[in-house]
Amino acid sequence: MSAALAAIDCGTNTVKLLVQDGGGADLVRTARMVRLGQDVDRTGRLAEEALDRTFAAVDEYAALLREHAVDPARTRFCATSATRDAANADVFRAGVLARLGVEPEVLSGTEEAALAFAGAVRHLAVEPALPVLVVDVGGGSTELVLGESLSAGPSAAHSMDVGSVRLHERHVRSDPPTDAEVAAVLADVDAALDACPVDPAAAATVVGVAGTVTTLAAGVLDLPAYDREAIDQAVLDVDAVHALVARLVSMTRAERLALPWMHPGRADVIGAGALVVGRVLERSGASALLVSESDILDGIAWSIR
Repeated sequence: MSAALAAIDCGTNTVKLLVQDGGGADLVRTARMVRLGQDVDRTGRLAEEALDRTFAAVDEYAALLREHAVDPARTRFCATSATRDAANADVFRAGVLARLGVEPEVLSGTEEAALAFAGAVRHLAVEPALPVLVVDVGGGSTELVLGESLSAGPSAAHSMDVGSVRLHERHVRSDPPTDAEVAAVLADVDAALDACPVDPAAAATVVGVAGTVTTLAAGVLDLPAYDREAIDQAVLDVDAVHALVARLVSMTRAERLALPWMHPGRADVIGAGALVVGRVLERSGASALLVSESDILDGIAWSIR
């Protein structure tokens, strides 16, 4: 049996860690909401306080890797939208290397999309109708990945610069957002989808991954608390998703925080992310959304084997 491995996915809002043993069993699966992409859309730089939060999480992860004797050679640290956009990304890369002994990889949108697809579809219990569209709504970007085959990988993929943090920071100033602010978010999403070479309408099955989608799933399922096992591979009625999107957008941040399944670090930006999900589903024409708790993190882990 090969040695343990570690996958780290550092996105705009969340940094996640997955440690697996040589047989592929999870030893650690955890996440920290660090908001690395704070103000990147406006300033073009990673904020000092955002770097501090992220490095604190990386220090925690370094201790976990030592505890499980994970060699840096079997550790892959992938950074996504926020560090693609930042002028001072070198500070981020140097800080990670000093803490983990691992050079972070700043993924291109195409690489990010391919890993998200692999992570989302490999563990599905029921073979979905093809083609499959994987939708990964992140903090800074949204990946649309279309696959004609589960084993062959994506046939088309595109990363759009619309995500929950980016859109919230760009347009939302009110609590709850005004109709004009919601319209501005939707205008950006529609413009991105109009220019996107991946057509959601081409999909026979839509699979949603990552925190925005899984949070929506917890709400549609009306869970008493966030429950990974209940959410994974849930099939959501699209009308129920749209109803929840409208409800979340109309709520204040305090009202969202009171929801038992809402993570505090997502409460302010979930409305913008939910609007992205809603628009993609509208264009797909799908009647259901299949939710996967396995995502790019699992794809990164698989790539190390």
